[in-house]
Amino acid sequence: MTQASRGRIPADDGREQGVSPRDTAAAERLLTEGELTVEGRLVQASNATLYCTVERDGVRAACVYKPVAGERPLWDFPDGTLAEREVAAYEVSQAMGWRIVPPTVHRDGPYGVGMVQLWVEPDPDVDAVALSRSDAEAIRRMAVFDAVVNNADRKIGHLLPPGDGHVYGCDHGVCFSVDYKLRTVLWQWRGKPLTAEALEALGRVEASLRSGRLRDRLGALLTAEEVDATRRRVELMLKHRIHPYPPEDWPAIPWPPL
Repeated sequence: MTQASRGRIPADDGREQGVSPRDTAAAERLLTEGELTVEGRLVQASNATLYCTVERDGVRAACVYKPVAGERPLWDFPDGTLAEREVAAYEVSQAMGWRIVPPTVHRDGPYGVGMVQLWVEPDPDVDAVALSRSDAEAIRRMAVFDAVVNNADRKIGHLLPPGDGHVYGCDHGVCFSVDYKLRTVLWQWRGKPLTAEALEALGRVEASLRSGRLRDRLGALLTAEEVDATRRRVELMLKHRIHPYPPEDWPAIPWPPL
């Protein structure tokens, strides 16, 4: 079995993606119905994170598979829930209309049920540290998204810029806590007014949480208290119309930040 670090396809892989992350419907079908083959393990990940290929009707793509059985217990999140939180983050990303999270599904696999996410290969020429400190609109959208899902672990290494100006984000297993746990390297807009685009995206999320698809999808993935807390975070952002401030009783930046 080969080994790989998060963010790079093994050098001997050489295969092209058979589906684009922009084509979410096709990607979801492939990830849900395709045959998963484990190719290696991403050894830098804290939980079992497997690099796989998924194939269906001659279409093949790389993906990440995180089985629930490989999740390490955490003191502040219920056991066996990280995979569903990853899928919930994808659902919020879709509701916002920003495609921040690559297509992600919850399904059975070689090591049991877990999360399967389409692989996004970052452009090696993009300086991820400089990107995280920039005022790029893609990064500002990421900061808004993280506030909605209450991301407790937005590291620089979780930013995936494919090189076309868009930025994807990965590793959302520690999101959606009822308590305010926002921990991120993207604090450059704290206290600043939200953009009109952000307010529109938040409005879409609020509407879908009240009576739309997002309410039903999150209800199947999270506890009722976590769904309510998500709705309240969105309502507060719409009310105050600013980026949130760092928490006073929780580390504001993950460690290590990379």
